[in-house]
Amino acid sequence: MNALIHVFKSDVADADGHTYVARAVGRARKNGTWVGWIEFTPRGTGGMIRRSPIETLQPNRAALEYWASGLEPVYLEGALERAITSRSNSRASSR
Repeated sequence: MNALIHVFKSDVADADGHTYVARAVGRARKNGTWVGWIEFTPRGTGGMIRRSPIETLQPNRAALEYWASGLEPVYLEGALERAITSRSNSRASSR
């Protein structure tokens, strides 16, 4: 089950000027380690939630929380771009 790890205070904007609320989300794996990624929810109405590929692998939830707490806005901008690109690539490769 996915767990909310951290909600970032700064909004993130894409190249088209759409703004998103960023949240770090994670999930425990069978071996006890945790994977983490960033989810972006659009501000306002409409739009789609974007999810980055897995951004990190940590030994436990506390380490994942620590990782997320240190992320800067520039990292989130890159994660949003990865979320947009990975979605585009997965659609293109499924055709």
